[in-house]
Amino acid sequence: MQVGSSADRALAAIATSQRGLVTRDQLLTLGLGRGAIAHRVSGGRLHRLHRGVYLVGHAAVPVLASELAAVLACSPDALLSHRSAAWLWRLARRPDGEIDVTVVGRNGGRRPGVRVHETRALEPFERAEREGIPVTTPARTLLDLAEMVSLRELERALDEARIRRLVRRSQLTGVLDRRRGRNGAAALSALLDREGDPTLTRSEAEERMLALVRAARLPPPQVNSRAGGHEVDLLWAAQRLVVEVDGYAYHSSRAAFERDRLRDADLHAAGLQVMRFTWRQLLDGPEAVVARLAAALAHR
Repeated sequence: MQVGSSADRALAAIATSQRGLVTRDQLLTLGLGRGAIAHRVSGGRLHRLHRGVYLVGHAAVPVLASELAAVLACSPDALLSHRSAAWLWRLARRPDGEIDVTVVGRNGGRRPGVRVHETRALEPFERAEREGIPVTTPARTLLDLAEMVSLRELERALDEARIRRLVRRSQLTGVLDRRRGRNGAAALSALLDREGDPTLTRSEAEERMLALVRAARLPPPQVNSRAGGHEVDLLWAAQRLVVEVDGYAYHSSRAAFERDRLRDADLHAAGLQVMRFTWRQLLDGPEAVVARLAAALAHR
């Protein structure tokens, strides 16, 4: 696109700041009327993505432009939300199909490829920006996600948000206090209540694990032994099996997450299988823990 005119230079600046996108309202503000817009569309200088949203200069959609275009197509105060926001915050996989957008008030009509969610209000603490895209905060995103996914998927997203330090408990309870009647609020509240249960210290978790091993009459392991250059919680040397018992307090930071991955890589390189169990699994699902451990020992 030639940018000889002041309007074209301003248009280029807007597109640069918006992942190659411009809205019809922005074009009108620049002084381009309907005829000028239609001329640019027919000449391939604007490419329509949604009603009132265009790509500038070429039809190749840049990274994240589809998500931003969906937001811009809905309303000036719309936000990326639900599954799409969870993906943007890296709490879940990128969703197939429609892009989720939340708008305040009534939906202004259908837009292909966009799932519009209506809400009566969005508080300032529910609004954020990431990668230049208006998006719901992680706390509000988790609440929205709770009405769309299974409890296990929600738990994984919550755990990831905790690991990556994106959300605090006070932020989650703040959103819940304002949205108690929402679908999904009960599921998210239940997960928070479980997080409030007493955690096990490392020694308590190891003792509980050993008690399960004894009760199931599995071969006894070595405790706090050296293997693969590390001290490990439980070691079955003959079976080349290591079990690590994770407590949230020891594994809630990004640094701890990375440290555990490097540790596991070292152990795998030494020819050891590594299994990890959480304190919650020991408390809530001991039978499943024993079944997995027995199967691993039987195949080593």
